[in-house]
Amino acid sequence: MITRRTLLLGAGAAMLAKGATAQVSGSASTSLSLWPAKPPGGGGPAGPTQVSKTGAVSQIAMPALEVIQPDRPNGAAMLVAAGGGYKRIQMGKEAQPAARWLADRGITAFMLSYRLPGEGWNAGALAPLQDAQRALRVIRSRAAQDHLDPVRIGVLGFSAGGHLMGLAATRSSFRSYDPVDELDTLSARPAVAALIYPVITLQPPYDRTSARRVLIGRHPDPAASAEWSVETHVRAGNPPVFLVQAADDPISNPENTVIMARTCEQAGVPVECHRLPSGGHGFGMGQPGSPTADWPGWYEAWLRRSGMIA
Repeated sequence: MITRRTLLLGAGAAMLAKGATAQVSGSASTSLSLWPAKPPGGGGPAGPTQVSKTGAVSQIAMPALEVIQPDRPNGAAMLVAAGGGYKRIQMGKEAQPAARWLADRGITAFMLSYRLPGEGWNAGALAPLQDAQRALRVIRSRAAQDHLDPVRIGVLGFSAGGHLMGLAATRSSFRSYDPVDELDTLSARPAVAALIYPVITLQPPYDRTSARRVLIGRHPDPAASAEWSVETHVRAGNPPVFLVQAADDPISNPENTVIMARTCEQAGVPVECHRLPSGGHGFGMGQPGSPTADWPGWYEAWLRRSGMIA
């Protein structure tokens, strides 16, 4: 059921070498390769990974997970996907602050460095979803060694990363790639999905986004637009959904979260949708002194009600 608050209806680069370690604001991190060899289909960018001054990553040749371990883990885990229009990944502005916030609450954070479709991957638009599904299986496979509860693995996505995590939540049974090893016998279903200023629909009239252009082109046919729209895959039994968006979002039309909330309600999927009066797009974990500063507290309360944390 959708509730009300302000308006409740209608969120460096990941290290790419396996075993590499880094520091994220005092929290030790470890990087894990997603695939035992070249990702499905092959291809990919030539040259080194590019990192902007703000920590946006592109030229990702080896998709990976950067694991941020909390000092006192509570058994919950979260796969975090930053946005960037499927042209880059905003690790510095979105994924890293979210991972620190999660770790402070005992949640083991897995920041996803996913393949970008425009960087020469033969899997094309499927590449990011393949990485997301594989990431959830990798996390689940590490439950014992990382002291995780395999039924408390959620997803958190921002902007285009919200689109990707929305697909991961609604299409967990879809086989986006042929199995490569025993990990692919594990479930790719997350327990919960939080989508922050997400791109949801790639259908007109709300399809004026980089995500649509990168995934299905400038002049897609209606079938492709529907296939890559998150709301068309919502079914009873999908994980509970948490949505946040500002009413003045200039990038992802605010109707995106209204569409997702309405579709979830119609399917009987638990959903909580927060409409902020202002805040624009790309506010990450919130800006102090603005309406966006409130959403992490609402999210934490929702995680508790959802049984992700005590």
